[in-house]
Amino acid sequence: MTIQLFNTLKRAKDEFVPIDQKRVRMYVCGPTVYDYAHIGNARPVVVFDVLYRLLRDVYGEEHVIYARNITDVDDKIINRAKESGESISDITKRTEQAYLDDMGALGAMHPDVMPRATEHIANMITMIGKLIAAGHAYAADGHVLFDVPSYREYGHLSGRNRDEMVAGARVEVAPYKKDPADFVLWKPSADDQPGWDSPWGRGRPGWHIECSAMSEKHLGPTFDIHGGGQDLIFPHHENEIAQSTCAHGGSKFVNYWLHNGYLMSEGEKMSKSLGNFYTVHDLLDEFPGEAIRLTLLKTHYRQPLDFRKEGIREAKKELDEFYLALRNADVKADVPDQVPANVMAALCDDINTPKAIAHLFEIKSKLNAATDKDEKARLKGELLLAGDLLGLLGQNPEVWLRGASDTTDGLSDADIDVLIAQRKQARVDKDFATSDRIRDELMAQGIILEDGANGTTWRRQ
Repeated sequence: MTIQLFNTLKRAKDEFVPIDQKRVRMYVCGPTVYDYAHIGNARPVVVFDVLYRLLRDVYGEEHVIYARNITDVDDKIINRAKESGESISDITKRTEQAYLDDMGALGAMHPDVMPRATEHIANMITMIGKLIAAGHAYAADGHVLFDVPSYREYGHLSGRNRDEMVAGARVEVAPYKKDPADFVLWKPSADDQPGWDSPWGRGRPGWHIECSAMSEKHLGPTFDIHGGGQDLIFPHHENEIAQSTCAHGGSKFVNYWLHNGYLMSEGEKMSKSLGNFYTVHDLLDEFPGEAIRLTLLKTHYRQPLDFRKEGIREAKKELDEFYLALRNADVKADVPDQVPANVMAALCDDINTPKAIAHLFEIKSKLNAATDKDEKARLKGELLLAGDLLGLLGQNPEVWLRGASDTTDGLSDADIDVLIAQRKQARVDKDFATSDRIRDELMAQGIILEDGANGTTWRRQ
């Protein structure tokens, strides 16, 4: 099936044709590891995780390479170390692991490659040297800067001319710049800052050169897809294009540029002062990761998303319904060889996750209505396979519906099982008042009982 992707560079949907079907390559900008990731950071992770799954399904798992970097040298990290007294190494290691744990809780698969900036300094120095030799960069006062006027195509990704971009961005003004738009490739480091020896003195890389060097190392000078948030179009991705193109004699850097839309929170821009700044780490204390993932996928990735806690609660209830349908279909799933065509068509149409999810609801409704065992098995298999492509419905239904089994602020699984046994005996004794009282007590604590042909099952709200 043909995949159509909205290419930011062309401002239109574009049929995806990989450079090499045996080696489909995608790079997505990863975190700067100095603090917990907020929900806006999580959106591209979840979006491009779905694309990764789709590419693996279409081209084969062994033929897709997904790289997502770790920025572990940056002024934000340096400043955080000064503020906290914690070492840079401890901050980056701890925060990187927290990021991986939190994204994993959202159902995101690990990329094939997760390069760290500090492990690619030599690659960055080599690329900067190429840019200087080609006349696209210059050294000044211990810095090396990219000469923006030397690259005529600068601004094509964002669709604005250079002067408009400079006027609309917080561009650093410095006396050593030849042009206000020129940006830093290398900068000097003080004795108390991390630094590496280079032809231009001890220093560290600028942010933009990091991704250019790391993507070249792991995916080659030209690759298929580059993704990230809409906020990265300028200056980060614009600068990546300029660096990488000029470092390789004008050869194309990336064929397809994908960007997810902005995220609002509770109707406003996310801000700690407004009380609507949500880290994934904190949200996971309150909600299951799969409910957060579903919330992010219910809006098309290119559209703005107003992220609300009420939306997560709604997604949790919807997942309860899916897992109930899977549990109640008491047959072994007959998993098909291919994802249902309508789900695949939706995802191949520019990663249309809302439409794909709507088709999951249709399958669920059919599964709930099915009476024939073979039909139940087929529909259950379709639902599981379609859900897997979206990174959903991969948990054991019983585990999902029962929630945390070792809860300390409510009834444990064992407590509930005892009460259900007491209720069962009360019904045998025709003591319906006791039976109803136990049901009501359980419901008051968020435990829903469901009586069926195979006995009583329960779930947490």
